[in-house]
This record gives sequence, C-alpha cells and structure tokens, in this order.
Amino acid sequence: MLDIIHTALRLQADPARVVVRPFHIPIEASATAGQPGRVRRIADAVLALDDEEAELELELVLRDFEARHWQTRAVFLTRYDAIREALKLESAKISNVKRQLIGAYFCHEYSYAAAALMNPSVVPHPDQSGLSEGAVRIAMSLRAVGEGHISSIAFREGILGPGPVLDLMPEPPFATAADGATDEANGAIRVRRHHDSSLSGTVLFPMTAAQSKGLEDLRLVRFVHDDGTPEWLGTYTAYNGASIRSELMRTFDFRAFTLAPMGGSAARNKGMALFPRKVGGQYLMIGRQDGENVFLLRSDRLDQWGEGELLLTPKYPWEMVQLGNCGSPIELDEGWLLLTHGVGAMRKYSIGAVLLDKENPSKVLGRTSAPLLAPMDADREGYVPNVVYSCGGIRHRDLLFLPYGVADSSVAFAFVSIASMIEAMG
Repeated sequence: MLDIIHTALRLQADPARVVVRPFHIPIEASATAGQPGRVRRIADAVLALDDEEAELELELVLRDFEARHWQTRAVFLTRYDAIREALKLESAKISNVKRQLIGAYFCHEYSYAAAALMNPSVVPHPDQSGLSEGAVRIAMSLRAVGEGHISSIAFREGILGPGPVLDLMPEPPFATAADGATDEANGAIRVRRHHDSSLSGTVLFPMTAAQSKGLEDLRLVRFVHDDGTPEWLGTYTAYNGASIRSELMRTFDFRAFTLAPMGGSAARNKGMALFPRKVGGQYLMIGRQDGENVFLLRSDRLDQWGEGELLLTPKYPWEMVQLGNCGSPIELDEGWLLLTHGVGAMRKYSIGAVLLDKENPSKVLGRTSAPLLAPMDADREGYVPNVVYSCGGIRHRDLLFLPYGVADSSVAFAFVSIASMIEAMG
C-alpha cells in the first residue's frame, strides 16, 4: 500500500496579484489622413499640458496605483523610454513629470493569476546555505493563467523538512515582471529579474511572437553538465494562439533567464522533459510526439530533438486514452523514476510512476498498475474538472515531494514514500 502524506497547504488563483505591464498600441499613422497616429496624439497631448496640469494628472494616477505596485514611477519611466525611442522625442525638453505621465498612458495593470494557478514543478534552490540538517531549500515554478487565458510562469521559494514538512516563503506584497529583454543567438531572448525583487515575486511573461498567447507547463530540472557545473533548465510550451512549439529556459541563478526555441521534429510537440544529466554520452528527453504514447529521445545537443523510440503505451484502464510525463526523471539508486500522467474514462487525469533502468533508460523495470494520485471528490471541481497533474517532483531523502495541480485551478502538495512506490510497481 502506498504511503502518501498530503499537506494542508493549498495555493489558489488570486486576482489581487497584479503587475504593471506595457499597454501596446500600434505606432502607426492615423486612419484619418493628415492626423497623427494614436500614440503620437497621446504623447503630444501630454506635452501640451502646462506643468501644473501634468503634475496634477500624474498625482491622480499615482493615487490609484502607486500603493498597489513596486517602483511604479520607475516602471512608467522605463515605458516612456520605449515610446521616446519610437517617436524620436527630445527628452531634454521634457520634464520628469511628463515623462512619467506619458509612460503611464502606455501601461496597464494585469492580474496574472486571476483565472488559474496550476501545473507546478520543483527543483533544489541554487542557495542551500543556512539550513538545518535534513532540510533543503526549493524553487518551484507555477503556471499562472490570467486575462485572455494567457499563461505566464510564476515562482515560489520554500524549505522542505526535515521530514515530510513544507514551509513556503511568504509572497512579497508586489509582483514584478522579469524584463530588460535582449536578443540572443538563434531566436533566443534573455530577461532579468529586478535586482531588488525576490524570486517569489517574479513573473516571466510571453515576450516573443511564438510565445504571445502563453508560456505553459514549465518542467524544471537541475541539470549537471559533464564538468560538474549545475544549470537549472526547463522545457515549456510556447503558444501563439494558433501553433505550439517546445522551448528551453536556462538559468544558473534564477536572476537571469534565457528563453530559447528548440529545433527538430520532436520540438513541434508539447510535454518534453529533460533527464538531469547525460546518459551514455547523450542528452535524453522524455517526449510525446503522437499525443498518445511516451517516447525516449536522444540528442547530442540540448536544442535539437528528432524522433525518439517508443517507451510506453497505455496499458491500464486509468491511462487508456493517453499517456504523458509529469516532469523530468528522478535519479534513484534503483533506476530512473519517471512520473506519468494517464487519461482514462470521462477524461480523468491521474498520476502514476515508472522505473527505468539507470544505464539503459529504454528498459522499463517497473510500472504502477494503479495511480499514485487521482482526482477525489474534494479535488474534482475547478476550471478543468477531474484533473491532477504535475510538471515535476523532487527526491527528499527517502520521500518523493510532489506538488501537483488540481482541476487546473489550484496547487496541492504530497509526500510519497519512494520505497512503497517501488514496491507497488509490477
């Protein structure tokens, strides 16, 4: 019998969690001949105000929003800089008050987790200092869904243990968007969290055309390179409203993030999960090219993934519709622990587990015939009913710590005895 400990903690969607984001109005000519475009018209209207009027208008804006956001004035000035460059404004002739006011007209408040909070993954935090024996600091990613059903990536920090105990660090009162995007090679971008913002207060928003409608289901893993250097990697789905592709997030410290597209036929699909190290001299990935079965992919490069070999097909009633992974494989003495999701009758999502051979992961050593976790009565209702789903757990001594989404609406947490899980595999 599986030994599972559920925590009382539950994370919910929260419409009060807001950030200031750019409000994009196309910078183009007016539809009316001889008239300025809307962006130019707004900027000119602010510049035409006398200093007293401009100061009064800015005070009204700040009265409504400054207490709700962190460094509101700095955000307005950053947005002004983008408008200034587009319109070729002469900043030397524009007061600081009018610069802020122009920036305010091209910002808006966005509730990034108003609709749903779901599909978490977890990794050891880069900073493990100052902990008691048996404790580990964690970094957790969450899929936050806001206005327009657009998904972004939020984070929470916390401490596990000693034992089956989770202590999440408090969220800061203000959330901030990682920004300062710079272009990298091969279509990648690099963004940074603000130097004064905690990871728990940082949100990664879509930044490119391919990501415009969402960054979905980040699967984090602490990857150890051949020279022993750790890097925190995460595969996720970029969605533009019409098509999807898999991309790779890379970071060494959760302060600067590179978001890069991946190539190859397998990257045209979602749900890819990277092994935490090379095996047999190659990078390995779990994929789901056909949306039905689980495949093992091999590559000599992190950014190129072709067709893999069939690893798992639906076998039990709870997974008869389709199979997929629930995050990166976890290395144990006994082999690679792969968490899976299975879809059964009435499109019910459950979580199971598979044990793969450590030297030859194409060999399946064991498989749970019944789910580890399945939607129960209290967990069935939500944005998408009858779903439990995870994007990755972590080994915590002799336990598996598993954060998981419930009904695409909230996030719950469980500890599972690894020994009892392996014992349950046929």
